[in-house]
Amino acid sequence: YEVVDNSVDEALAGYCDWIRVTLHEDGSVEVEDNGRGIPVDIHPEEGRSALEVVFTVLHAGGKFSKDSYKISGGLHGVGVSVVNALSEWLEVRVHRDGKIYRQRYERGKPVTPVEVIGETDKHGTIVRFKPDPLIFSETEFDPDVLEHRLREIAFLVPGLKIEFEDRINGEKKTFKFDGGIVEYVKYLNRGKKALHDVIHIKRTEKVKTKNGEDEVIVEIAFQYTDSYSEDIVSFANTIKTVDGGTHVTAFKSTLTRLMNEYGKKHNFLKKDDSFQGEDVREGLTAVISVYVKNPEFEGQTKSKLGNEEVKEAVTKAMREELKKIFDANSDLVKAILSKIMSTKQAREAAKRAREMVRRKNVLQNTALPGKLADCSSTHREKTELFIVEGDSAGGSAKQARDREFQAVLPIRGKILNVEKSSLDRLLKNEQISDIIVAVGTGIGDDFDESKLRYGRIII
Repeated sequence: YEVVDNSVDEALAGYCDWIRVTLHEDGSVEVEDNGRGIPVDIHPEEGRSALEVVFTVLHAGGKFSKDSYKISGGLHGVGVSVVNALSEWLEVRVHRDGKIYRQRYERGKPVTPVEVIGETDKHGTIVRFKPDPLIFSETEFDPDVLEHRLREIAFLVPGLKIEFEDRINGEKKTFKFDGGIVEYVKYLNRGKKALHDVIHIKRTEKVKTKNGEDEVIVEIAFQYTDSYSEDIVSFANTIKTVDGGTHVTAFKSTLTRLMNEYGKKHNFLKKDDSFQGEDVREGLTAVISVYVKNPEFEGQTKSKLGNEEVKEAVTKAMREELKKIFDANSDLVKAILSKIMSTKQAREAAKRAREMVRRKNVLQNTALPGKLADCSSTHREKTELFIVEGDSAGGSAKQARDREFQAVLPIRGKILNVEKSSLDRLLKNEQISDIIVAVGTGIGDDFDESKLRYGRIII
């Protein structure tokens, strides 16, 4: 994607509004844009055409002007020179200053000079290359993967038109989304029932960095649906951060804190109660896009953003912008809180159910209560269980009983009113648990009368 990302950088800088990507029958791929065109003048430091420098020197893109591209998403930060080095051949044509320039490379080395091949009234760059089979065991491009990535870029850069032509399979597609990431969220939520309109914020935050002060552009769009899953897609300088990073961490924590604040404000939560992060994110679809001047990615794959200043920028932008939105629209925030509250209640009910199952299993596998004075007979029909109140009555009953067929279980004090108690509270009660274990039948769906340990139970 390095070549495409260079074209996207031109679009972000405001010089390009159209990109075309073509898969050719010979296995090569061509990327064309209508940007300014790569400079072709002699580079003052290198003493050769700037075009050749870009395609043969690592990190050359930043040599032309420090502020040429304030925001850049070129993969690995090493420039198209790596694409050139990994290609069997590469040809670049530049439309600039009324002329068409061309240069060809084979396995990274120029085989022609930068030459003028015609005149033009256009501007832009065309790069066509073929991956080197001596380096790659697989040199075919996956059109579905390319299509997915190009669609993402079109969502992230509103108004940018991207044409994709697959000449191998005879397919053409065009992507252009004026609605940006708001439209992206709607696309991700197609087929789902949305609970409200997409919430969108965009702000530029000043942040302190190691080198002084910089700006971070924060753009977030999100929407809740009736689904049970979360779908958070994140980008840094248009590069997809599949493993998240500081921008995603800040988004999750800030949204959770805000929803807890508004949950208490609108009486969805009691003072000591709270939503968990998983409650807040169930049914949430979000697109997070940040632009930072010097992105720090963890690993060479750029899968996780590491800039700490981005966390501060996202947190501040979200808190201030979402408070404005929520304070101005109580129906919106209540609709979201109702969804989150339902998720919380379902989670807690599921937890109680798991605890009850575990408690039942414990009861089934638990030894007989220590206070039970059991009988010796194995003939159930002849046996009796006396449940008596208190240890004092239990002591008298034990002395008066026939040990062969009469068992005694003393229960202390006033027993729990099971009619008004939940099942999980019932199972936690020691006296009730002792009775369940002593009787032996189990309860609820696990009730089995054939496992009854006594012929008669006397209270």
